[in-house]
Amino acid sequence: MKEGEDYYINKDGNFVFTEAYHLKRGYCCKNKCLHCPWNFGKTEENNKSEKK
Repeated sequence: MKEGEDYYINKDGNFVFTEAYHLKRGYCCKNKCLHCPWNFGKTEENNKSEKK
């Protein structure tokens, strides 16, 4: 894994996986990840506000 490409460390010190990492892995883990390319756990309303 490569920092900045596959993950970054947020202000709380947690690893956050990027969309690119999730796509490389190839499946959804169903943990409602912040950058989930499959939008698991996100409502239609949330998706609309993110696209603005």
